Amino acid sequence: MSSSVHHFLTEFNQLLTEFNQHRRWLVLTGAGISLSTGIPTYRNDQGQWIRSTPIKHHEFIQNPTIRKRYWARSILGWPSVANATPSNSHIALAKLERQQRLTGLITQNVDRLHQQAGHQQVIDLHGRLDRVRCLQCSSFESREQLQQRLLTRNPFLLHISGLTAPDGDASFHDPQLEESITEQLQPVPCLICGGTLMPDVVFFGGTLAKETHTAVQQLLQQSQGVMVVGSSLMVYSGYRICKQAYQEGKPLLIINRGVTRADELASLKISGDCEYTLQQLVENTCINDPL
Repeated sequence: MSSSVHHFLTEFNQLLTEFNQHRRWLVLTGAGISLSTGIPTYRNDQGQWIRSTPIKHHEFIQNPTIRKRYWARSILGWPSVANATPSNSHIALAKLERQQRLTGLITQNVDRLHQQAGHQQVIDLHGRLDRVRCLQCSSFESREQLQQRLLTRNPFLLHISGLTAPDGDASFHDPQLEESITEQLQPVPCLICGGTLMPDVVFFGGTLAKETHTAVQQLLQQSQGVMVVGSSLMVYSGYRICKQAYQEGKPLLIINRGVTRADELASLKISGDCEYTLQQLVENTCINDPL
C-alpha cells in the first residue's frame, strides 16, 4: 500500500467516525463539486484567482455597458450550465439526504445541479442562474427563454464561440472581439414592464437576502455539525457559516482538494477528491432513524 493511499484511508476513517457520531449534518458546497460537470471554478487549489475579476453587483445595476458585456458573454456561456448534469458528488449527497443524515444543504453554486440530482432541502446561497429577475417589477423569466430572445435579437452570436468560464460566463482570447461583441449587442427588456433584466444571482459584492440569511440560521440551529465539500471558502458568506459553527463548538469537516479559508477551524480536513470521498462515505455511513 502506497503512503498516499494509507494517508487517505487514515483520514477517511477519521471522517467516517466523526460523521457517524452525529445525526444532523449541514452540508455547504462550492464550485469544486461541479468541476467534473464542465463548469470551471474561479480559483486554483491555492485559493488564488485564475480568471479575470468577475462583474460586481453594483456594476451590473448601475452601468449599462457592464450589463451588455455580461449578456454578450452569458449568451455564449449559458449552454455550459444548461447542458450540465449532476456529478457523482451531487448524487452522493442526495443519497445522504435520503438516508436522513442531513438537515439540509447550502450551496454557493448557482447551477441548480443539486436539485437535478434529487436533493430536496437546498438553499441557493447566491441565487440561481436558471432564471432572471426584472429590476423594476421583480417578475421572473426562465433563463432558457431569455436565451432564445437574446439570440433572436442578436443572431450574429450564433456563429461566435467563447471559452467556457465559471457560472455560465464566457471569455475570449481576443479583447478586441469582446469589445466588438459588446458594442453590437442589443439587450432585451422584461416581457411584463419593459424593465432591466438581471440574472437571479448575488454577484460579487452583493448582499444576501434577509430570508436567505434567516433560512441559513435555522439550518445551523438544527445541525450538530457542518461538512464543507468543494469550496475554498474565500467568499465570506460561506466562511461565515463555518466560523459560526466553530464558535458554537460544532464539528467542522472539510473535503476539498485545495486550501480553504477555514482550514485552521476544521475538526478534520481531507485534501482529496470530493466524488470518491463522498461515494465512500455513502457506502460506509450508518443509516439513522428518521430525524
